[in-house]
Amino acid sequence: MVSGERRTAMIRLSKKMLFAIEAVLDIAYHAGGEPVQSREITRRQGIPRRYLEQTLQHLVRNGILTGVRGPRGGYRLARERRRITVGEIVRVVGDLEASEELATDLPGSELGLFVVRPLWNELRDQLMDRLDSLTVDDLCTRAFQGGITSEAEKNLDFTI
Repeated sequence: MVSGERRTAMIRLSKKMLFAIEAVLDIAYHAGGEPVQSREITRRQGIPRRYLEQTLQHLVRNGILTGVRGPRGGYRLARERRRITVGEIVRVVGDLEASEELATDLPGSELGLFVVRPLWNELRDQLMDRLDSLTVDDLCTRAFQGGITSEAEKNLDFTI
């Protein structure tokens, strides 16, 4: 996405959206320099593989993740975690789920058209502004402050 360009996504916390945010956070928090395999994300997060693989591939195609091939392959963040926002992830998954009918295509009353929908759009824009201000790094900080142990840290071996 070009800097400054913002697409609006329908705000609906779907399973795919939740799984995508959790998967990107998992990769950022547990990677430790090595690619993270989807089975590791599935084990830690309890995300069904059928949801996960499609979502991870879509995140790769949209520049949030990078796929690494090979026996030790997996997924990495495509950019520094402070440069990936939750809003970006939400938009990518929103595009993936965009096959549903949007409220703008529906007929409506004057109250709906001139009061309810503008209110909903305003709230959606405020939520997206907040999600755009939250980075994956911010979520990693919250995980650390919450006492969640990173597997990357557990796997460090300082013996000589």
